Amino acid sequence: MNIHEYQAKKLMSDFGIGVSKGIMVTSVDEAIKAAKAIGGDRFVVKAQIHAGGRGKAGGVKLATSFVEVEQHAKNILGMNLVTYQTGPSGKIVKKLLVEQAIDIEHEYYVAIVLDRNSGKINMLCSSEGGVEIEKVAKETPEKIIKVVIDPSIGFSPFMARKLTYGIGLKSEEAIKDAMKTFEGLYKLYTTLDCSIAEINPLVLTKQQRVIALDAKINFDDNGLFRHPEINDLRDENEESASELEASTHGLSYISLDGNIGCLVNGAGLAMATMDIIKLHGGSPANFLDVGGGATKEAVKKGCSIILSDSNVKAILINIFGGIMRCDVVAEGVTEALKESNRKVPVVVRLEGTNVALGKKIMSESGLKIISANDLEDAAMKVVTVAKEKEEEK
Repeated sequence: MNIHEYQAKKLMSDFGIGVSKGIMVTSVDEAIKAAKAIGGDRFVVKAQIHAGGRGKAGGVKLATSFVEVEQHAKNILGMNLVTYQTGPSGKIVKKLLVEQAIDIEHEYYVAIVLDRNSGKINMLCSSEGGVEIEKVAKETPEKIIKVVIDPSIGFSPFMARKLTYGIGLKSEEAIKDAMKTFEGLYKLYTTLDCSIAEINPLVLTKQQRVIALDAKINFDDNGLFRHPEINDLRDENEESASELEASTHGLSYISLDGNIGCLVNGAGLAMATMDIIKLHGGSPANFLDVGGGATKEAVKKGCSIILSDSNVKAILINIFGGIMRCDVVAEGVTEALKESNRKVPVVVRLEGTNVALGKKIMSESGLKIISANDLEDAAMKVVTVAKEKEEEK
């Protein structure tokens, strides 16, 4: 689960991290009132969407008067902001963050992520803030400092000092602020079950204070039951209707930009399915894991969600039935296809529990379902029919 910058900054502030003073608004009038409440003569008006790259796309503007705050708010609110993370469809801006402008001496980067290979937490820090960390890693990897944190031991003052001195902070005030920031970020990450906590940029001000100028926090959905207050921060306007509908039925669904729908049981198998589709020249339209014990109704709903995507030109159903029974999948899929107004080619690869019964249900359904011998055969067939469907336009 993702949240907005203004929400992330509030959480960081709760954990002792310095943040810039700001107010979230949803109208032009509120933006002007917010600027007056903040005070001063320089402000930053920032689009609030769940995506990075807002500044480069025109979603972050400096204002040197209340008049400019008003003008920027008018221009940004309601605009379709297209960034490298939103994809070509972009996102409509419905919220703004009006902040005090900061006199910046230097920009840094800091983030915490989980290294799944080692089972440990990594805190990354760089003196090159304000740009994508991927670019820094590629061009100047020596400027990224990493500390590996064993969860059983926790974050130590030594680690905070290593990062602080490693990025070149020198003044007593800045060092104190930075160490407090690193320690607070670790506490936030572990306490709230985050999947990533990032500050880019973390800035050193002209007054030698260290504050978070931007903030990004994602949460592990599996831990949200422990944090109902975090779940309340969810902005459904920032999530696709299909993903929200899938979550209410216990399905793991993520929209992608391809034209081949995928219905699979098991996250690993779903990833492999998408990989082999790409290998054979196709492009997945979604990730959909119905899980190991899905009911006929859940499978039916998953198939219906895929069919609701007008970009989908073909569907690949890849099921390896262990706990999941192939006949249950077949019943759910055939019912969804019969109820849909769309005629989309469907390629099915079934293996496992009750596979013979599952294949029988599909073959007797009266639907044009293409059977595949194995995963590679299924991928080749679905890519072929998807291309044929595209050429019919």
